[in-house]
Amino acid sequence: LRTCLWGHAVADQLRVVLAEDNYLVREGTRRLLEDSGEVDVVAAVGNADELLDAVRRFAPQAVLTDIRMPPGHHMEGIEAAHAIRHEHPGIGVVVLSQHTDETYAFALLSDGTAGLAYLLKDRLGDLDELIRALHEVTRGGSVIDPVVVAEDDGPLQAVAQLADVARPVVGAQALSSGVVQAHGPLAQLRRQMLQIPVEQR
Repeated sequence: LRTCLWGHAVADQLRVVLAEDNYLVREGTRRLLEDSGEVDVVAAVGNADELLDAVRRFAPQAVLTDIRMPPGHHMEGIEAAHAIRHEHPGIGVVVLSQHTDETYAFALLSDGTAGLAYLLKDRLGDLDELIRALHEVTRGGSVIDPVVVAEDDGPLQAVAQLADVARPVVGAQALSSGVVQAHGPLAQLRRQMLQIPVEQR
């Protein structure tokens, strides 16, 4: 057992690969995670190719990645998440995004929700919740930022209705809607999501 930043005992540290193209954000996030005492950042990289290589070389338990990275600065993080889950289904992936538009969350979750999380970058200011999401995806769970769910009037509400747990977000930026964790019938969830007409997405 180890002792974390807040003084309580924790099991072996969670091995995480971090991907973020902005050096200052990357190193700041690395420091926050490692100072918690709960996370060992085994690699910190700046683009999707380096991320996939680091996953193969270091075999982490979880990945924390930005949604946009070189070369295209579009959805490289989501594409990398899908590749990682396909090649290494035991590795969970948390995607950090600045987009509250549910389209991006569905781009991540459309082929299955297990082991994936979509969180807004504001979660970097809520370390407890970020680490909790990393642990959740390593267990095969799925986490969706409550702000994305709250702003959606259609398909993501299906996720909220099927979620087994809706736990309040803790910390200074607490949100009353809570982070939605979906552990339940993933096949049923996917069917319900895909039945939503495109014009409602």
